Amino acid sequence: MPDSVRYTAVPAVIVVLLLAPACARHKYDNPITKDTQQPDKVLFDAAIDDIEKGRYERARLQLQTMMNTYDTSEYLAKAKLAVADSWLREGGAHGMAQAEAEYKDFILFYPNMEEAAEAQSKICKMQFDQMDKADRDFIHVREAEVECKDVLEKFPNSKFAPDAAQMLREVQEVAAEREYKVGSWYHNKGGNGYYASSNRLKAMVDQYPLYSKADEALWMAADDYLQMGDRWENQQAEMYTRIIRDYPLSPHVEDAKAQLRAMNRPIPEPDPVQIARQKYELQNRAKRSLLSKVWGPFSSRPDLSTAAKSGTPQMEAFHPTVPPNVPPAAAGTQTTNEIGITVPNRDIIDQAPEARANAAGGTGGAAGAAGGEASGAAGAATGTAPGSTPAAGAAASGTANATAQTPTDPTAPNAAAPPTKKNSKNLKQQLPPKPKRLPKPSKKKSTAPPPTTTTADPAAKSPGGGGSPQAPKQ
Repeated sequence: MPDSVRYTAVPAVIVVLLLAPACARHKYDNPITKDTQQPDKVLFDAAIDDIEKGRYERARLQLQTMMNTYDTSEYLAKAKLAVADSWLREGGAHGMAQAEAEYKDFILFYPNMEEAAEAQSKICKMQFDQMDKADRDFIHVREAEVECKDVLEKFPNSKFAPDAAQMLREVQEVAAEREYKVGSWYHNKGGNGYYASSNRLKAMVDQYPLYSKADEALWMAADDYLQMGDRWENQQAEMYTRIIRDYPLSPHVEDAKAQLRAMNRPIPEPDPVQIARQKYELQNRAKRSLLSKVWGPFSSRPDLSTAAKSGTPQMEAFHPTVPPNVPPAAAGTQTTNEIGITVPNRDIIDQAPEARANAAGGTGGAAGAAGGEASGAAGAATGTAPGSTPAAGAAASGTANATAQTPTDPTAPNAAAPPTKKNSKNLKQQLPPKPKRLPKPSKKKSTAPPPTTTTADPAAKSPGGGGSPQAPKQ
């Protein structure tokens, strides 16, 4: 073979080998094996063929046509799941978002189907694949933790539960690594940073006990309490105790025992379950390759080689705690958003006298006094006027008294209620009698001599202008 042909053939073979996986046909995971020529089945098979060849837009168009035309088809659920799978295969930020929305719709409409667990596990896997390192964007770590927990809570007996549990352990490894780095930074800062460091590290170990550096976190937290003073000696001893009991294969076990002896504290026995778990972890821990170590600082993917392979992952949400040097008032533990009204004695409403009755009685007495004064003034005015009669005086007095007793403002708080048909008879009995009318003067001319007129005192006249009647003109 000539050298020119050899040098040309070798690069061509390399190019073919590199492009072969891209041109390969990716089989669909959930095809319909039923052999039939029904029109809805034909449309579904054509869409699946397009998905396997990478024609995702065309496949979604055919699936949508099938679901709209044959809305009672037995392949309707499979078609809806295939739409979500097409978005997942297309990839990208937009494709992932659309796939998650389609999978959630499928779970909502078909929660009892076997494929619902698969849809939820694919959502968990999508968020898991988008995770960044612990010191970068944390949103996909939180979302992956939530979605993987949903697989274990909603579909605990499905075949996807073990894979979801392992993904959850690896997700929580990244979440714990984030808290460990923050606590380590506060520890190196010193001063008040010891309070923040001990708070972070202790809460992290409580929440994620399967973290690969949990023993390191407890050792660092014990040093924090040591730097904080003798007041925190009990907390320091607790950290040493947890290292010996829960992480018996840790390199800090002997140092922790020495510290407890120096503090005259009892040394606990290691937990045999934890001994077996840690042995399993050491035997099954994956080793990083040389390429992974070189490429690791430049990659956005976290290192999951040290994540736990056994143990039950934490199912409760992470609840951050407050450092011990923060006062309770500043921490918000003594405040509440609830507003309440305290009643000293609830029986006071039923046993106390009626307040409105007292108010009405006081108003009636004041009105009676005012009516008496007005009646006296009217009587004095009518009594001094010459030519007046006792009947007229009594009428004026009664009218003034009735006017004074009757409230003039209907909107006043103590004003009387308007009469109704039921109490009209009682109201008529309570009203004062009407004054009698005086006889009209005669129009005939009188032959009697006119009476002598006397000038009445202007001060004696009534406020309404009523005084002594003037003599008729001759």
